[in-house]
Amino acid sequence: MMIRLEKVSKSFNDTIAVKAVSFEVKEGENLILLGTSGCGKTTTLKMINRLIEPDEGQVVINGKNIAIENPELLRRGIGYVMQNNGLFPHYTVRENIAIIPQLLKWDRKKTLDRTEVLMAKLHLPDEYINMFPHELSGGQQQRVGLARALAADPAILLMDEPFGALDNVTRASIQKEFIALEELKRKTIVMVTHDIQEAFELADRICLMDKGEIVQIGTPKELLYQPASDFVVKFMESERLSLEFKITTLGDLWHHLSEKFSAKATIVRSDLSVWDALNYFRSGVKEIAFSTGKTREQKSMDIHDLTSAFNRYQTQYQHE
Repeated sequence: MMIRLEKVSKSFNDTIAVKAVSFEVKEGENLILLGTSGCGKTTTLKMINRLIEPDEGQVVINGKNIAIENPELLRRGIGYVMQNNGLFPHYTVRENIAIIPQLLKWDRKKTLDRTEVLMAKLHLPDEYINMFPHELSGGQQQRVGLARALAADPAILLMDEPFGALDNVTRASIQKEFIALEELKRKTIVMVTHDIQEAFELADRICLMDKGEIVQIGTPKELLYQPASDFVVKFMESERLSLEFKITTLGDLWHHLSEKFSAKATIVRSDLSVWDALNYFRSGVKEIAFSTGKTREQKSMDIHDLTSAFNRYQTQYQHE
């Protein structure tokens, strides 16, 4: 395991913020801490890099108790992205991104090369390198904040509401870039959000918290179809159907579709979500088709086939 929390607790004065929280994060996994304001998720995140010290319990990274490590050295090896980007206003984009490499005493060429690579990957034009944060849009500033966190190529990335300050359009765009960014697929990520849709779109597993405790931890499908309590059900109730559409893929529906194929159907991927498949039909497409990964057998469907298969899949999953 890359990260392990063992019965970690934290209080501020007489208020318990986090109570005996335990979980593990595997190497390369994206675990999202989800919950309403004040549930303890940000405090939990900050204890992983000792921005906040726990009162009880321990945090273990790569088999080492971080309490015995130098906190400054620990943080240099962990990327950190905050909601309002945290950029230094009087530093240029280049200077902001170079902060950790400079602390690690990288030479100037290595630092500049890494900066330019990250800017390209995060769709920041070359001419932005000598601009200041106030000259950039909110989305561009957040990209610079992410580039700074990734600059030294840390194995672990902590993200505290990284897209929370952005408008909905910019937020959706950056979330798509986040999912597609190859750089992040090698990272172990712990991310905080209060946005249910964001959590379900980005997480490998979700840790749902309430009043400083873990209510349930599991995959998005486990939280939706196998809720551990009434709290979990009520927490997602208002967005449940759209979440199910977004986390269910065409591949999930394979055994619920009839054995038919039309040569006129539009070919799509098996990992396409039901939500995106419905968008094909909304755009005027009459039939879509996909194949399985092993046999390459193909099946096609119209919108009626899709909704019927989805309903059967829901029923099956709820009874497993």
